Amino acid sequence: MLEVIGVIIVLLGVTSIVWKSVKKNTDARDAQLSDGYYRRNMREFPIKTNPWYLIAIGLFISVISGAFFWAEAGTAYAVQYPWGGDSMVKTQGIKFKGWGRVIPLSYEISIKDVIQQKDSDGDLIPISGSGDGIYNRASSLWEFSDAIKARIGSSVIVGVNTDDSDVFLNMADRNRSESKLIYGRVIPNIDAALKNTCKLMDAQEYISGKASDFDRYFRDQLENGMYLVEEYVEETKDPEIIGDTTTVRTIESVSTSRQVKYRIKRDEQGNIVRDNKSNTLKQYGIVIYQAQVTGIDWEDSFDERLQLQKEQVAQTQLEKQEAEKEYYRAKKEIARGESEKAAERARLEKEQIKLTIAAETEAKVAEQNLIAERKKLEVARLQAESQRVAADAQYYENYKLVSAGLTPQEKAQFQLDMVDVVSKNLSTMQTPDNIVINGGSGGGNATEAMLQVKLLQDILSGKTTGGK
Repeated sequence: MLEVIGVIIVLLGVTSIVWKSVKKNTDARDAQLSDGYYRRNMREFPIKTNPWYLIAIGLFISVISGAFFWAEAGTAYAVQYPWGGDSMVKTQGIKFKGWGRVIPLSYEISIKDVIQQKDSDGDLIPISGSGDGIYNRASSLWEFSDAIKARIGSSVIVGVNTDDSDVFLNMADRNRSESKLIYGRVIPNIDAALKNTCKLMDAQEYISGKASDFDRYFRDQLENGMYLVEEYVEETKDPEIIGDTTTVRTIESVSTSRQVKYRIKRDEQGNIVRDNKSNTLKQYGIVIYQAQVTGIDWEDSFDERLQLQKEQVAQTQLEKQEAEKEYYRAKKEIARGESEKAAERARLEKEQIKLTIAAETEAKVAEQNLIAERKKLEVARLQAESQRVAADAQYYENYKLVSAGLTPQEKAQFQLDMVDVVSKNLSTMQTPDNIVINGGSGGGNATEAMLQVKLLQDILSGKTTGGK
């Protein structure tokens, strides 16, 4: 920029000298006109400064601009001097270049494949926004292993290695500009990585959960080199699954499908085999900060197939929900029946418990009564045993008394008591006034009277005592 300004100033100085020379000649010619009047027809040069000053200032600015340059922030520079040699500049400010060549390279460079959208007229909207470390381009059409094509939008951010000045200067010397580095090195590697990654999976696999694998393969190849892929034939026998959520039966399919696929080639140790002929970005000192797929625009036929799959999935989900609803309804009825059975069982168990408790209570009462009767019987036995013992004791005592006989005093007292009792009893007895022994009426009374007399005689004689 300063060189351009210096050249402009030099041209202004030269123009001022030529202008003044022409004006001087014109003024001299006009002074020699016949009418004798001096006329100044040509105007003065707009810049009144001495033209030699302008030329000197312009040359100075040009010299200064060739010797120095302004380093922008976020940009690394490879400075190549005219006497040979080069150096790396990665800080901002005024730097010395010694009239040499400066190759600027951004620290981080964004490369995007943008899926173009269509306007209302159906025309593709052009891609814009490139410049200042940003390179945008329209996405290309890529083919997956199942022949499905799609436009893939990607975002890759690369950076230059500023830690190793030799690697940086070698890369700048070989590429000579940032645009050549991007269009000649980075973008071809991006295209190769996308092409190789698309061969490793089907479109159906991508939408079924392998999108993260796609990003991983894509970035790995950019950083470490392209994979070597090999073909293989996949034979599949898809079993048919019949049933609902409760019963599932699997039927082996008799038909076999063969499909040619690609996979990453590996050596005997299981390591990935890479293409040694391909140039990796690492050898140019380029670091991959980001590499991912931002969007995919499938071809119309695949979109239609996806739409049919979505409808089928939605229908299947709806039928599954209906089946599950019926299943849970049946479970609800079963649960209700189990609940009613449990309630009836609980009621019957209550009744059973009542009857059992009553029976147990009655048994307990009978048992207690039996125990009480046994106690009473035992008490009666004890009482009888006590009475028997007492009777035996009394009997023994009486036996001893009888064996021993009465003492004279006891006999005398006994006879007195007996006489007294007899006399009292005889006093109350009625005896006939006259007794007739033989014949006549009243024989019964005579007999009674005789017995009384005999009893009185015995008492008086002491025979009723049983002793002498």
